[in-house]
Amino acid sequence: METTLHRVIVSVESAEAALAFYRDLLGLTVHAGGGITRLSDGAVEILLHERPSRPSDLGIALSFRVDDLDATCATWRRAGGTVVDPPAEQPWGEHLAVLRDADGHLVCLTQ
Repeated sequence: METTLHRVIVSVESAEAALAFYRDLLGLTVHAGGGITRLSDGAVEILLHERPSRPSDLGIALSFRVDDLDATCATWRRAGGTVVDPPAEQPWGEHLAVLRDADGHLVCLTQ
């Protein structure tokens, strides 16, 4: 049996507010889709589902690779977003930062 990650569904209070992070900051492509906001990075779909959202630091965190981690974090901070852990080299060799999306979900960014 072959298993691949197909999509991730993110509960958001407002899809429009969430687009500031997923579309505008990360550059994901928006696709039309009946009543749910569909984005993709070319391989995996991210669905923004408007419903009550309860972010938790104990749950799953999305992770995206970006071209310029420092600039991406600076842009998000200037837009009023939260950077939990600023860009830093990790013991396993990744340049990583942790941000919160518009709903407070943790999102890891690597370069």
